[in-house]
Amino acid sequence: MLNQVEIIAVATITILAVISPGADFAMVTRNSIIHGRSAGLLSSLGIAAGVQLHVFYTMVGVGILIRNSPALFTLIKIAGAFYLIYVGYKTFFDTPTVAQKDQAVGAANASLSSRQAFKSGFLTNALNPKTTLFVMSVYTQIVGEHTPMGVQILYGAFMSVAHWAWFSMVSLFLSEDRLRNRLLEHQMLLNRSIGLILGALGILLSVTSVSTH
Repeated sequence: MLNQVEIIAVATITILAVISPGADFAMVTRNSIIHGRSAGLLSSLGIAAGVQLHVFYTMVGVGILIRNSPALFTLIKIAGAFYLIYVGYKTFFDTPTVAQKDQAVGAANASLSSRQAFKSGFLTNALNPKTTLFVMSVYTQIVGEHTPMGVQILYGAFMSVAHWAWFSMVSLFLSEDRLRNRLLEHQMLLNRSIGLILGALGILLSVTSVSTH
């Protein structure tokens, strides 16, 4: 028999974790506006796949090792920080080759492959310590030791689907033609702003990693 309290707790915490702003949101925003709807949706799919990585290593016991090894967890946080700083740097200094709005849209769409879009979402989530802590907390504090393995797998699937659904909606909204075209009219400013946000998130994460180590 399913534990209804456990189900409600997992669902509530997952939804709150998904909609809270962070690196995943910033990356989907970047790819959706600068590179278009397809890139945003593929990034959302990559984020969902990244969640499954966290679920997998938590369920097989690696999560315990990460939780009990401050050095290893710090290494994950530093890797995530450097990735965000790297993407932020590239975005900040990415200069549009054309000024015309319609040409800018076409150029943006061509600048990021499907594989790159998926990978950017996957790496952002896989190296996101916020997701690491979220998944480990759910499986160690909420999911009981007597919860059937099949139910635990379903919880993990729900987490991924929730991330995919939310960020896909974000992508669909931000890549709406009129909104996106209007934003791309100021693409230089847009690149600078998104680059600064991603870089700031990376720097904040790196500072936090060092100060808590």
